[in-house]
Amino acid sequence: MNSPAELPVIRLKSDRTPGHPWVWSAQVHKPESRIPPGSVVDVVDAKDRFVGRGFWNGHARIALRLLTNDAHEAVDAEWIATRIDRAIALRRELLQLDNVTDAWRVVHSEGDGLSGLIVDRYADILVVEYFAAGMWKFRDVIHAALLRQFPGARLYWFAESHVQKQESFDCRVAEAPEPVEVHEHGLRFHAAPGYGHKTGFFADQRENRRRFAELARGRRVLDLCCNAGGFAVHAMAGGAREATGVDMDAGILEIARANAAANNLAIQFEQADIFDWLRQAVARGERYDAVILDPAKLTRDRNKVMDALKKYFAMNRLALDVIPPGGLLLTCSCTGLVSEADFLEMLRRVALNAGREIQILETRGAGADHPIRTDVPESRYLKAVFCRVD
Repeated sequence: MNSPAELPVIRLKSDRTPGHPWVWSAQVHKPESRIPPGSVVDVVDAKDRFVGRGFWNGHARIALRLLTNDAHEAVDAEWIATRIDRAIALRRELLQLDNVTDAWRVVHSEGDGLSGLIVDRYADILVVEYFAAGMWKFRDVIHAALLRQFPGARLYWFAESHVQKQESFDCRVAEAPEPVEVHEHGLRFHAAPGYGHKTGFFADQRENRRRFAELARGRRVLDLCCNAGGFAVHAMAGGAREATGVDMDAGILEIARANAAANNLAIQFEQADIFDWLRQAVARGERYDAVILDPAKLTRDRNKVMDALKKYFAMNRLALDVIPPGGLLLTCSCTGLVSEADFLEMLRRVALNAGREIQILETRGAGADHPIRTDVPESRYLKAVFCRVD
């Protein structure tokens, strides 16, 4: 690495080392002169001891994103490229993901030491999402590093509008690439990066889809909030007796039907609100002995976590009414603000309310291509709880 150049200094209000790579604006002294958003800065504590080096943004709630605590390590183009190479080596060499799928997370923000950057691979498309002005400033370096590792790949990059406003940078979103076919454990799926939530594929559930298929063999499957039908497709390919998927989004259900057809599987998909659909199924006396409940993120607001838990409770409580004794429930939450402990407590209350026994068989998360730093528990956003219901 190059020797670090002299950098602007940000002083913390505390003499304690932060236990997290995010430092909030209330935790720092405002610098005397303006430092542009996304600048690399040195960070010292209240006693002027070196703490680390990272991105500064005086306009954002996360004022500092610490990237290294090594005073001799420069955060520059070479550092960024090396970190990207390291992230890709983890997936290719240790996890051997290319043997399993061509859809995987390439860079997982803090989990790979690259706060503010997420990269996903969909066959020959690399989707780059920016969350921080600092990473956006290094975009040319990031894109070049990715193309060295994936020659000929198509790049699509974006940042959510609320992120651009909060972080003070302007990312003009390019035209979305043409949809592509991806492969996972020998099955074929449609992916459409850049079309909002209709990407048609979420790689974080890859190993959970396969595990559910193993447990659901010979069973009647119900895939609630099915999105593009990934769980139903895996279950039917794995030997489920039959499968039905339910989702509110008519557009995503067309992709789900195409995914079933691509794998020569007969799966029924229905457009409906899952609450209405479940109530009607209960009234008809329908029973499904393997149920997946995988709703979209319910909140980004810490003040609405209790509302989210109430909705999870209502969904899971109603789902139990179509599961016979001995049935399987896979219930998921991708709401990062809902902790695993709170999610499991919600399930305890569901069982108590229903007068049913719920045995937790496994509690899993995203695949290993979504690594979690020990000091960033928020990065473990996905909870996937495999249960037996009596």
